[in-house]
Amino acid sequence: MLLPRLTDARKELRRTQIAEAAVRCFSRNGLERTSIADITAESGLSTGSIYAHYRNKADLVQAAAREVLDKRAEAIGQYAAADVPPDPDELLSRLIAAIDPAEARVGVQTWSEATTDPAVRDIVVDMTDRMRAMVHECVTAWLEKVEHDEPARAGERATPIAHRVMALYQAELLYTAMRSPTERTAS
Repeated sequence: MLLPRLTDARKELRRTQIAEAAVRCFSRNGLERTSIADITAESGLSTGSIYAHYRNKADLVQAAAREVLDKRAEAIGQYAAADVPPDPDELLSRLIAAIDPAEARVGVQTWSEATTDPAVRDIVVDMTDRMRAMVHECVTAWLEKVEHDEPARAGERATPIAHRVMALYQAELLYTAMRSPTERTAS
């Protein structure tokens, strides 16, 4: 009996389902203590299905990080394309408002792993560079459209501003990740 082949859309949906289950497990148990069996149970899929989409747990860490970044990228892209992009303070406020505590915990755990695991370090550096470039693009758009800077000047001015926005955003991610569930619901 031949099994039906998964369409590309179905494969992508399945990969997303697995990555989201991995984020929940990593958030709850930590990267190191989460096993493929945990992700299998969380996703409701078979181990074979997990391995059909991801080679190993490191692949899942990368997918989880990309899943989170893709959400931010879509929002930041929309902000930059707006007729009136948000100013840096508003951009930071929007980024902070969109922080999911589970995703923040996974992000901070990934940063920690990056200090000892070169493969994870490469993922973190890539993701951070991409996020910083998106923030830079949004700040540049604001400088051009609202402050009426020339494109070259806007790009130059955006660099230190984007750096500060990213630093404050990462600080808020850390703060959110460190707060207990009780503290998060009380605020």
